[in-house]
Amino acid sequence: MSVPPPPGFYVPAVLFFDEKEELDELAIQSHVLRLAKGGVTGILVQGSNGEAQHLSHEERKRAISLTRKTLDDNGYKNVVIIAGTGAQSTRETKKLCIDAKEAGASHVLVLTPSTWPRQMTAENIIRFHREVADASPIPTMIYNFPTVTAGQDLDSDIISSLAEHPNIVGTKLSCGNIGKLQRLTSRFPSSEFAVFAGRTDTFLHGLNAGSAGAIAALVNILPKLHGQLYKLFQEGNFKEAMILQSKLGHGDWATSKVGGIGGIKAVVSKHFGYGEPHVRGPLKAVEVQKLSGNKYYQTLVDLIQLEESM
Repeated sequence: MSVPPPPGFYVPAVLFFDEKEELDELAIQSHVLRLAKGGVTGILVQGSNGEAQHLSHEERKRAISLTRKTLDDNGYKNVVIIAGTGAQSTRETKKLCIDAKEAGASHVLVLTPSTWPRQMTAENIIRFHREVADASPIPTMIYNFPTVTAGQDLDSDIISSLAEHPNIVGTKLSCGNIGKLQRLTSRFPSSEFAVFAGRTDTFLHGLNAGSAGAIAALVNILPKLHGQLYKLFQEGNFKEAMILQSKLGHGDWATSKVGGIGGIKAVVSKHFGYGEPHVRGPLKAVEVQKLSGNKYYQTLVDLIQLEESM
C-alpha cells in the first residue's frame, strides 16, 4: 500500500549553477547539508524553486541522486526526498516518475500540464493524474500552484476525487487556500492523504486546519525557524507559535520581493558562504551587492540573525 511522506516541514530546494549555468555540485551538496542539519523532514528536488523545467532529464536525475547520496553519506538517511516530475505530456511525466525512483526519490510531486489550459477540463486533469499514478513506481502527490500552471487552480472536488486513487497520497497547496486545505484534511486522514501548505505564510494556519505540515520556499533560508514553529505547535504553545508565524509571514513576503528564486540564491550566497546566484534564463539573477538596496532585505537579515541564534 502506498503511504504519504511523513508529517513535518519540507524545503523545495533551490538548485545552484556555476557561471556557465552547469550544476554546481559542491554548492548543491553544501545546501543539502545545511538544510538537513537545520532539521528538515525532507527535501523537494525540482519543485518550482529548483528550476525543474529548465533541466534536461539527465540533470534532473543527477540532482536527485546527488541529493540522496549527500544525505546518506552524512548520516541523514531518514531525510525524505520528493521529486518534482511535472511535464507537459502524460508520457514524459511517467518517464520522469520512473527516473525519480531510479535516482533515489521516495515520492513524486506532479504539476498539472499547462501548455493548453483551455483543454485542461476537470475530466482531463483527473485523467492525467490518474494515468501518471497508475504508471509511477512510487507514490505520487498533486502539486497545485496556479502561478506556474497558467492560472489552473484545482478545487477540493478535483483533488478529493484524485485522493481516492491508491497511489496518490497527498498534495502541496501553493494556492494558499486554507478553506480548501481544511475541506481536504477533514475528509482524508493524513496517514492516507497528506495535505501540505505550500507557503510559509500559511504554515501554522494549515497546521491548525489539520495539515501534515508545509513545503515552503523560505525553508531554504530559515530551516531552524520552521522547525521551531512546528515544535511550538506540537507542544500546544499557540501564542508563541503565532508570534513566530507572523515573523515568518513577513519573511515569506520579503523573499518574493528580493527576486524570488534568484533572490533566495543571493541571500544564501551572502549569508551562508556557498553558491552563487546564477539562474537559467529567462529568470533573472539577483546581484548579491544590490541586496542591501532592497527595502525588504532587512526583514530577512533580522530573521537570519534569529535563525543563527538557535
